[in-house]
Amino acid sequence: MGVSPHEVVTSPSFALMNAYEGLCTLFHMDVYRLETQGDFLATGLDECFDGRGIVVMEWGDKWPEILPACRLNVVFSILGEQSRELRMTGEHPRMIEILAGLGSQALE
Repeated sequence: MGVSPHEVVTSPSFALMNAYEGLCTLFHMDVYRLETQGDFLATGLDECFDGRGIVVMEWGDKWPEILPACRLNVVFSILGEQSRELRMTGEHPRMIEILAGLGSQALE
């Protein structure tokens, strides 16, 4: 995404959100510590959903009703000590298109 390879990317667990500038802004959120939907809205983080960049939100399944319709859901499952499974879903037409493209690339 064009983020400087020298920039250290860290979990925003304590900061709640880190922003990285590249080809577009990447907003990385971790809302684990927030208790309620009201807590999330009080932070103003929902303003990042305005289309100015890409939002990656850890624990976004806490309040799915506030997430934008045009989103890709990614679920990580631990299969073993060194093994993970990623499941990606989306209902918006653009996300379905992206997923279809990923599927066709996997077949090549």
